[in-house]
Amino acid sequence: MKKITVLTGAGVSAESGINTFRDAGGLWEGHDVMEVASPQGFAKNPELVLDFYNQRRKQLKEVSPNRAHFALAELEAYYDVTIVTQNVDDLHERAGSSNVIHLHGELLKMRSSGNERSIMDCEGDIDLGNLCEQGYQLRPHIVWFGEAVPLLEKAAVETQSADSVIIIGTSMQVYPAASLVDYAPEGVPIYFIDPKPSVSKYDFDNLTIIPKTAVKGVPNLVLTLIAKASQLRD
Repeated sequence: MKKITVLTGAGVSAESGINTFRDAGGLWEGHDVMEVASPQGFAKNPELVLDFYNQRRKQLKEVSPNRAHFALAELEAYYDVTIVTQNVDDLHERAGSSNVIHLHGELLKMRSSGNERSIMDCEGDIDLGNLCEQGYQLRPHIVWFGEAVPLLEKAAVETQSADSVIIIGTSMQVYPAASLVDYAPEGVPIYFIDPKPSVSKYDFDNLTIIPKTAVKGVPNLVLTLIAKASQLRD
């Protein structure tokens, strides 16, 4: 079974109604991203940061996966699929994808502010004064600006072994996530789906640019890939 590595960004979740700061001039839900997505912001005003993510967690429960999420899940019947996402929501999992790497953390998890390996599920709110067993304040399990990306190496390995790569809804401007495509084996097909493509056909060998939103572009590509896989089976 051939392997597909899918790199997804904010554009996939945006079509489910999750607001992002991608096109908002550095603002996320009216906040400067450094206020709510940096260790410095958390140290300065932890209550604001905790409330911000509590609201994002509530919002997540009000939205559903879209056609792009479901289409990617369908690929698993025909390919070995790994999804590497910059998104912190669980929409890929809710659509049925079984192998998802969250580069930037997960909204439905929390961790100790004193031990980054102490990670727990989080369905409700995190309040100031909620402590881990070691006595440290609990915080969202989110990789903030300036923090290391623990799963980057695992994501790079998945990309290195891919027979093809699909990039969806990302500006390719956020590093180190944007560097993952450079790990793809030379010459493998790369599909780039975004209504405002930030790449040109000269940036990568064997590149197909699909200038559409995720909801419009992903299902059609998935149908094409499933047809190819079915021909090989026959």
